[in-house]
Amino acid sequence: MKIKLNPDKEIVEIVKNGLKKTGGYCPCRREKTEDYKCMCKEFRDQISDPEFEGFCHCMLYYKSNEE
Repeated sequence: MKIKLNPDKEIVEIVKNGLKKTGGYCPCRREKTEDYKCMCKEFRDQISDPEFEGFCHCMLYYKSNEE
């Protein structure tokens, strides 16, 4: 398993700027709860699923199942 940044540098820049403005909370969500603090609970749960491969909600991170 590998976790890496989205290869699209523009998306990474936009999301990282959003994270700075929100104090580390997902800029794609309205609520500021611990579940939405980057790396969000949703993606942490997806990471723990051995079958999941894909992007987090805001498209900043990608989980691949390759070794």
